[in-house]
Amino acid sequence: LSALELQHLIGYCVCKADLECIYISVPTGYANEVGEAFRALVPVSLVWGSYAVATAYVTADAVDKGKKAAVAHGDNPGRTTKVAVAVVDTFVWQALASVIIPGFTINRVCAASLYLLGRTTRWPLPVRKWTTTAIGLSTIPFIITPIDRSVDYLLDSSLRKVYGDEEKHK
Repeated sequence: LSALELQHLIGYCVCKADLECIYISVPTGYANEVGEAFRALVPVSLVWGSYAVATAYVTADAVDKGKKAAVAHGDNPGRTTKVAVAVVDTFVWQALASVIIPGFTINRVCAASLYLLGRTTRWPLPVRKWTTTAIGLSTIPFIITPIDRSVDYLLDSSLRKVYGDEEKHK
């Protein structure tokens, strides 16, 4: 796994100079994929809770990028615009690459596997549900890079044309 893929899988801790951690190093960015993988086994409220965790991660990352952009641009003209671009670009990129597309993908993989296992095996329902969860969890590492690259392409071809490539999500 690349550093970016590992960061998405396990989250990260952003620390200030005095080592005060802003974010806890726990699985956050892809919490909803784990929730989707377990959808067949847990109450739907837990799945929605996993989306709340992932959305909090996305929001925190966007705010963090905005703060960094504010510091980087000091009192320069256009500072407000550059901060807004950093926040919007990060939020849109993270929302698509960390929540919406991966969540939908894992949801469909799990739904298809549960359906196919039901049609092609005589396994008891609990075994089919646990197998579906294992398939969903094992799919996560394989979808990260293609989704990240696709979201970069999508934003480079659309939103980023409005404000220029030099400000894109990093």
